[in-house]
Amino acid sequence: MISGNVIKYGDNIDTDVIIAARYLNAPSPEEMAKHCMEDLDPDFVNRVQPGDVMVGGANFGCGSSREHAPIAIKASGISCVIADSFARIFYRNAINMGFPILECPEAAAKIQNGDKVSVDFASGVITDLTTGETFQAKGFPEFIDNIIKNGGLLKYYKAKLDN
Repeated sequence: MISGNVIKYGDNIDTDVIIAARYLNAPSPEEMAKHCMEDLDPDFVNRVQPGDVMVGGANFGCGSSREHAPIAIKASGISCVIADSFARIFYRNAINMGFPILECPEAAAKIQNGDKVSVDFASGVITDLTTGETFQAKGFPEFIDNIIKNGGLLKYYKAKLDN
């Protein structure tokens, strides 16, 4: 379960605005995070706080297949992304990186920038603590939940091999 303040964006947020190509060879996730959302929202890095929640519209993470996008968002301090829908490759890359994302069109439409929300990943319940409204996202299947809890696909398989 997490809670944080919302930073909201619209539809079709593509991987090029999440992390521009000129920063793809940054030496670390922390360095990429310094440039997250830079071309769309230059003040993002000054506003984001650890635990904040990003909310987006339809087709979040469209564009290229680079895994740098969820890495940069996660490293910026965002605890999860809630969106109307995700580009499939972004969805898979986020899960592979151990970064939780939830599809919930109703929450994405109604939650406003600056609201405070909590997310219960086990049940999929999103609560807008500002308005008191709750939304039901689809919870993760057990295998995806385990990947996220282990910090990503590689760490998940390492943990399985170590047991």
